[in-house]
Order: sequence, then structure tokens, then C-alpha cells
Amino acid sequence: MTFHRSLTLSSYKMLALERIPDQIGYLVLTEDGAVLTSGGDLENDERVANIISSLVTLTSKVDPKAFPLHDPFEKISIKYKDHCYIVCLSNKKIYVVKRKLPSQTTAIVEQQSIIDV
Repeated sequence: MTFHRSLTLSSYKMLALERIPDQIGYLVLTEDGAVLTSGGDLENDERVANIISSLVTLTSKVDPKAFPLHDPFEKISIKYKDHCYIVCLSNKKIYVVKRKLPSQTTAIVEQQSIIDV
């Protein structure tokens, strides 16, 4: 006998956030910055929530000639050496995902001389 739990829209979105490749943390915030849900490295991280909320608020105050209010941003990316934050707005919520970036490797190629025979 198997039981299936029905998924609400919010729990479905959490599952979607958890399945993002290289995701190491996530936050879902209200428009005013309150944490609705979180996980991974960002579990209950009020400090990051406040910073992201302030950043989103700041975008609405940027020069309206350069960034018209009727054309809001779709995504904000904040990139560090080994990770990045991706911020998106949807349905009056702020979605934040912290992703691990692939480590940069340096390839050393030795040049070999070619001898024609």
C-alpha cells in the first residue's frame, strides 16, 4: 500500500529550488523581506535576506531614464570567486538561490616538437 501526499504550489516550488544544479542554498522572501522558507547554506539567514531585500528595493530607486519602472529587472546575479547568488522576482516573492561555481582549473600544455620522417 502506498500513500501519495499531494503537493501544494509552495511545496512544489521548494522542490524545484532544491533541484537546481549546484544549488547550495535558497531563500524565498516576501516583498518586504520576510523569510518564507529557506534551505542549505541560507537556512534562516536573516542577514542575507536583509541585504537582498535592500538590493531589490534599491533597484526601484535607480535612475528611471536608464532603468524604466515599467521594465523591471528579470534577474540579478551577484558573483563571487567560488559561488554566486541569483535573485528573481515572481508572484510578489523574491527567490534567491546560492549556487556553487565550478572551480577554475588551469591546464598546462607542453608543446612537443614534430619530426617529419
